This record gives sequence, C-alpha cells and structure tokens, in this order.
Amino acid sequence: MTITAALLSFAVVAALLTITPGLDTALVLRSGLVQGYRLAIATGVGIISGAFVWGVAASVGLAALLRASETAFTVLRLVGAAYMIWLGARIIYTRVIKKTDAAALASADGALPRGWWGAWSKGLFTNLLNPKVGAFYVAVLPGFIPPATNELLMGVLLAGVHGLETAAWFTLIIFGAQGVRRWLARDVVRKSIDGVTGAALIGFGVRLALVAK
Repeated sequence: MTITAALLSFAVVAALLTITPGLDTALVLRSGLVQGYRLAIATGVGIISGAFVWGVAASVGLAALLRASETAFTVLRLVGAAYMIWLGARIIYTRVIKKTDAAALASADGALPRGWWGAWSKGLFTNLLNPKVGAFYVAVLPGFIPPATNELLMGVLLAGVHGLETAAWFTLIIFGAQGVRRWLARDVVRKSIDGVTGAALIGFGVRLALVAK
C-alpha cells in the first residue's frame, strides 16, 4: 500500500465515522444554535484538537497502552464519563431548571477571548477524556500505515485527514444552524435544545461508565 492509497482509504473510513451522529456533533450543534458560530467554531476546533492528540498518541503507542491496561482504560473511562455527566447536568440545571436566560449566560461568559477558549477547552477535554476515540485510532491507524514509513509522521498525516473531514462536517452543521437561528432564538426552543443536549451528554456519560472495555 502506498502512502497516497493509505490516505485515501483512511479518508473513507474517517468520513463514515465523522458523519455518524454522536457526542461531538451534538456539542457543536448545540453551540451553533445557542451560542453562535464563533463559539461553535471554537468547540469544533477543540474537538479536532483532541482527536489529533489521540491520533499522535496512537502513533507512539499511548492508546495501545490504554487498550492493554485494564486499569488505565477504566480510570480514563470513568473520568471521561464523570466529565460528560457534569457537562450535561450543568446545562440542564442552568438553562432548564434554573431557567437562566440567554442574555445572562452571555454576560457570564465575559469577553469573547475567554468564551472562545472556554468553548475550545470544552471540546478538547470532551474528546481527550473519551477512551473510545483512542480505541478507534489504535484499532484503525496501524492498518493504514504502509511498511517502511515513519509511523509518527504517517499517524500525523492520517489524523490530519480526519481533522479536515471533521472541520468540513462541523462547518456544514454550524452554518446550517445559523440559517434557522432566528426561529431557534426563541427562549422556549433554546431551553428545549439545552434539555435534549444535556440529557444526551448525561446518557453518553452513563453509557461510557457502564460499558465494559
């Protein structure tokens, strides 16, 4: 297998993974509908950054260690589950139970740089604390690394392909959401979106905590 063939083949597999509905898509969609495109982009960049870190880690064997070590995998799985449940519970409490309005939330975010970095870090840590992402990379990447190639460099290239596809997918989601944002700007609709997103986050977290390696 040549490098070009490996990249093209991996692109097909990564594209299928990217468009499969999941936590990443839910986070970016919610951010685009409720917070606007700038913070949605920041969330997406954070998610892509986390996936890129996992891709590089898989290339140097960290993800393989997580797969081989029951203790390491379990610890990261539980930490990731707790983080997702905390995110979901926070959204539901703030927007659905406490009923904080959108203006108050915007004020609480502070200046744009702080909000941007906050959104980026949320996307980053959501991905980094999901061992399933690491498991995907360690299971898939070796099959797309041709013999006699630099494994780290090839891993970076493959992660880059996945990152570009994810960026394209998130762009469609973010700016597609902007097209219907005026209707979705109504507070009752926003609260519904937040309720669904929060419940999905909690569900992903519980599932991650309960599903065995």
